[in-house]
Amino acid sequence: MTKIDNGPLLDAAYWHTVHANDYAVPHGADLSTLTDELARALKDPDPEVRDGIPYVVLRTWIERDVIGRELRAGLGTVMAERFTDLEIQARTFAPLVLDMIVSRGDFDPGWLAAFSRWYPAEADLRGYDPELGWLHAVAHGADLLGTFALHPAVDPTTMLALASDRLLAPTDQIYAQQEDDRLAQAIARALTRPELSEAESVEWLAPIEADFAVGRPPGVPTTAAHTSNAMRTLRMLYLLADVGVRTRPAGPVVRPPHADALQQRLARVLALVFQSH
Repeated sequence: MTKIDNGPLLDAAYWHTVHANDYAVPHGADLSTLTDELARALKDPDPEVRDGIPYVVLRTWIERDVIGRELRAGLGTVMAERFTDLEIQARTFAPLVLDMIVSRGDFDPGWLAAFSRWYPAEADLRGYDPELGWLHAVAHGADLLGTFALHPAVDPTTMLALASDRLLAPTDQIYAQQEDDRLAQAIARALTRPELSEAESVEWLAPIEADFAVGRPPGVPTTAAHTSNAMRTLRMLYLLADVGVRTRPAGPVVRPPHADALQQRLARVLALVFQSH
């Protein structure tokens, strides 16, 4: 699978044909080669390539188990390596593919480690770029965070801490494309893990509470971008703690086991940044 990021893409018409034929693998085609082609498409700077039919084909083949466990494992490793890619669209589409794979139940500690290094450190938080299209590092990363948090091999407290780190990372970028909603949903999913104690369900908020308590520096008239992002994320989390969250697309709505304690702590944290003017 190391050859994935090298070589030209197949003609777009080829993938349109696959799409039109209900995603059937073309007769005589080598599935490994096709998987390589799709993976390369998902780092292309052209949004029509990266976010178009190749993306849909790859997602469908993973969902239908056309791309089996062995190929998925190699694909996951390639995506984990992309977290250090120089191109932003390669970094931000890697979690989308890993989310597809981990959602099938596959897991590699190396994937989690690579994601955990990248997510709070990513500095390019643009949601949409006129030339590159959707980038959405925070939202795509949040989706993967929520999926990792539900995997039995992952300690949910580490995902809660990771979410806190992402919210506290300094930035000038205000979440404007529902990144706050997506991250709140991921946190809510982590909080549905039944093994979490009441203390563990709220302790991850301590660094955010400390940050909020500092307030704005003297002479600074506006709220810092990361504080604004965190405020709105926690407000949505308060709502999800109240009404519940789906841990899988067609599953029931689940309320976190310690939702009441969580809401009380969220209210206390948010009170620190409430402005009356």
